[in-house]
Amino acid sequence: MSKRWGDEAMKTSVDHQVAVLMQGSEYGDPQIKEAMTQELRERLLEAQAEGRPLRVYCGYDATKPDLHLGHTVTMRKLRQFQEFGHEVTFLIGDFTTRVGDPSDKDSLRPQLSEEEIEANARTYAEQAFKVLDPERTQVRYNSEWLSKLNLADAIKLAGNFTVQQFFVRDNFHQRIERGDPVWLHEFLYALLQGYDAVALHTDVQISGREQLFSLMAGRKLQEAFGQRPQVCITFPILVGTDGHNRMSKSMGNYIGITEPPEDMYGKVMSLPDEAMSNYFRLVTRWSPERVEQMEADLEEGRLHPMEAKKQLAWEIVDCFHGSEAADAAARHFETVHQNRELPEDMPEFVISEPTAIPDLLVAAGMCKSKSEGRRLVQQKGVSIDGKLVESVDYVVVPGDMVLQVGKRRFVHLVSSESDSR
Repeated sequence: MSKRWGDEAMKTSVDHQVAVLMQGSEYGDPQIKEAMTQELRERLLEAQAEGRPLRVYCGYDATKPDLHLGHTVTMRKLRQFQEFGHEVTFLIGDFTTRVGDPSDKDSLRPQLSEEEIEANARTYAEQAFKVLDPERTQVRYNSEWLSKLNLADAIKLAGNFTVQQFFVRDNFHQRIERGDPVWLHEFLYALLQGYDAVALHTDVQISGREQLFSLMAGRKLQEAFGQRPQVCITFPILVGTDGHNRMSKSMGNYIGITEPPEDMYGKVMSLPDEAMSNYFRLVTRWSPERVEQMEADLEEGRLHPMEAKKQLAWEIVDCFHGSEAADAAARHFETVHQNRELPEDMPEFVISEPTAIPDLLVAAGMCKSKSEGRRLVQQKGVSIDGKLVESVDYVVVPGDMVLQVGKRRFVHLVSSESDSR
């Protein structure tokens, strides 16, 4: 590992590494950012002199079965560390998921069963390798060490913090002001996440800005255990396709990393112009120089927002599906949305008998359940041959027609009679 790291690290200066690795980082406090930037530079210089890679990690609680683009902000940064030859750990917080992270919540996070956590954890590692290099990634589970802590260990960890330090956190403070309960087990989360840094002897931890308290707790615990405190690199939230709110499946403003290329491309093209900079810096592989040039060109009118968005959409699809799929998605967008033509490569579905629209949507693979199908109709997201389906009771009779869901999904319906001919 050290030889490979040494060979790769020599190709890039420490200043260049710092510029790339800190791009897009945000702390809510310029002094903390300045301090962390300086600590990272010092740690890189020392590692280079010693001929060893930095130990870098990010933790992911297994709260949902699928990952969306917002989750990849920190993964993209881990990948950049890998490309500079550093040692990366993808940590699945199977134990901390049992507690529930309160960092980005103004209410108690629902606790999941062990079966749900295990199922989610299995999919996380598979999906993460759409961004990370599997040959350079260590996948760990924090139950390896957290499940072994006893009550005496927990008391020792808690002895490093005051109750006041927790109460001043915005999310806890707001709940207390409203008279909502703050549960004792929620205080444990920061202690457990902080202990992850101790167990991994980490040099650098990456996370969202809302978890800065837990990352700083890790620094404090590392000092208590005689370790050098880690460098913390935190990032702002990725806004969803609405351009304002945090990307979230529950809000429907997400871009899933396993979505079809055409859907992914189209969703990026639907972003408000003001959201592009957030995406440039957080979810692309672009250099700081390219991002700054694109922003300058947009501001001075040398680059049209539509063209910038096309470059962004192509880059994101290429990241997860490859260049051929990105080219095809770009052609699909131009055909369907700019030229208002139907795509040539529509999948076909044979309809042999009159079928209620929710059942047809499920059978044709346009949604996962009849309840979702009814919801799509109620949200005016389903049309046949360009005519909006107004009622969930609508029955489709066999024939040659085009079923469309949303702006980007099409199925060519053919009757069994015409199919047999």
